[in-house]
Amino acid sequence: MTDTTEDPRIRIVELARKIPIAMLTTIDGEGHVVSRPMAPQEITDEGVIWFIAEAGSRDAGEIGMNPSVGISLTSGSSFVSFSGSAEVLTDAAKLHELWNPAVEAWLPDGPDSEQAVLFKVTAESGEYWDSPGGRIATVISFVKAKLTGERYDGGENETVSLP
Repeated sequence: MTDTTEDPRIRIVELARKIPIAMLTTIDGEGHVVSRPMAPQEITDEGVIWFIAEAGSRDAGEIGMNPSVGISLTSGSSFVSFSGSAEVLTDAAKLHELWNPAVEAWLPDGPDSEQAVLFKVTAESGEYWDSPGGRIATVISFVKAKLTGERYDGGENETVSLP
């Protein structure tokens, strides 16, 4: 069995899976960077991130023009960033597999709606920062650094190449 603390590719996926909302960043038609919150429906071990979205949405159009995307996720003590490429897919079986009641707030006609599509983001690289012990440990480390004059140790940080 692999020790996940020693394999940064597994660690980044584990951290990302614990965070329910991501910021998906695309590039619009004028070259501006645009971010919006989205809920990842699945994050695979290989670094594929699945979202359910609307076919006619601005982000679907932006992905169609330029598939380069960024994804960032944050919790109280973990920060994850992915860089990769996205595609807009209409895969009925995958939509049904990932569908959940929360998605119906945006797509009330269900997974068979013509407006329901998938964003499949294939991450090429990522980076994570994690402070084990949560916010309290982070505050203690910060105070210790201030009192001792030593540099703040923010915890684990790794850059990861994904398949």
